Amino acid sequence: MNSLSNIDNQSLRGFLQMVETDYPEELLRVRNAVDLKFESTAMLFELDKAGRSPVVLFENIKGHTMPVLTNAAGNRKLLAACLGVKPAELPTAFRERCQKYIPCEVVDNAAWDEVVIEGDAIDLTKLPVPLQFTVDAAPYITAGQLSARDPVTGVDTTGFHRLMLKDKNRLGVSLHSRRRMYEFHRRAEEKGQNLPVAITLGVHPLHYMGSMVYAYPQNVRKFEIIGGLFGEPYRLARCGVADLEVPAAAEIIIEGEILAGVHEPEGPFGEFTGYASYRSTQNVFVAKRIRMRRDAIYHSVVSGMSQDHILVSCITREGEILNALRRNLPNVRAVHVPHTTCGAFMAIVSMKKIAEGEPQMAMMATFGTELYTKYVIVVDDDVDIYDMNDVMWAVATRVRAEKDVIMVPGSKSAILDPTSDPQTFTVTKMGIDATKPAGKDFAERLVISEERRAHARSLLESAGVKL
Repeated sequence: MNSLSNIDNQSLRGFLQMVETDYPEELLRVRNAVDLKFESTAMLFELDKAGRSPVVLFENIKGHTMPVLTNAAGNRKLLAACLGVKPAELPTAFRERCQKYIPCEVVDNAAWDEVVIEGDAIDLTKLPVPLQFTVDAAPYITAGQLSARDPVTGVDTTGFHRLMLKDKNRLGVSLHSRRRMYEFHRRAEEKGQNLPVAITLGVHPLHYMGSMVYAYPQNVRKFEIIGGLFGEPYRLARCGVADLEVPAAAEIIIEGEILAGVHEPEGPFGEFTGYASYRSTQNVFVAKRIRMRRDAIYHSVVSGMSQDHILVSCITREGEILNALRRNLPNVRAVHVPHTTCGAFMAIVSMKKIAEGEPQMAMMATFGTELYTKYVIVVDDDVDIYDMNDVMWAVATRVRAEKDVIMVPGSKSAILDPTSDPQTFTVTKMGIDATKPAGKDFAERLVISEERRAHARSLLESAGVKL
């Protein structure tokens, strides 16, 4: 891998340079030989359990010369640093900046145009694609971002979709979010056409954050949202499939198409729910060309319930929900989507309640904003929503179940939610009002001031206790 000096700030390498310079303790270089079967995944989960979430660069992959990078988006502190804010400010900063659409800049030279592989020379099995869980049907390209254009409007989009390695030039695809990419393919198929697609591997974490936004106008490009996060035009270059524009600083581009009218088995796959998922749209991608940097870094997202897989979803959902709630409830303070609830299924809302009924408004607005959210807990602003012990204390001491718990049966949910109806993908959603009664005396909470806590910490450290 080349030196990280003089690197494009919009690239994965620009991100690595920032980490290596400003947060060296958050970059782990693994120089021992690592097997692609299960070992990188197991190592990352052990780091998660130890409370560590560094960016991990595997420099010695058995049977391959290309290094593998993982956990680029698994650290809230680093993601906040990408936006120049503190971790607690991340959802708000994301919410504000992803609404500042900045037109893209198309450049002539792309970093990924140094090596071009075509025709019979294409062999996706030569990429260091990990096999992550024993349940997985095959190795999966997990960090691949699909880019395609709407066959009707011409507006493009980019986003994550799982990609199962089936053959040298063939990938199984699931478009299970059933949002824009699914609709693009449906519209192309309606015309009897394949959908031209480029798969991008190895881009800056802000690209991943911006690509997860889904509530935006139909005429806006995801790349313009990503530009808003960078605070400057996102630099793109045209590739060789339908003149699609993709990030100029990416590591690897795979050009091809999703076939019309062709379905093949795809899955199971270890999904963000922590379960094996057999649900799939069973589409097929055929590669026509591979382009890459001469010293390309292969980027992989560890699947399952790793923070690498889930944290960006947490932050984008926090921003989306906060944006929706603030429209009618200005006293909403913050939103937290815990990664331990699959980064999707639960949202915790902090608010200063002025009148009864406001928590219920917050619940319904959250359900209407975020398809995946099944449970909403609303708490007062004296509760730390990032501390589940504090949240559960509020539930245990402030909830009267007969009046504070609401159920919404027959609600649309995620196709990958294992509790959803397999035909309709509906569930019963639940909201919990864990706020104190408005305008009434309530039991007084015991509080230790921050000044006394800081003094106590210094005394404990003097006594040899490491906190």
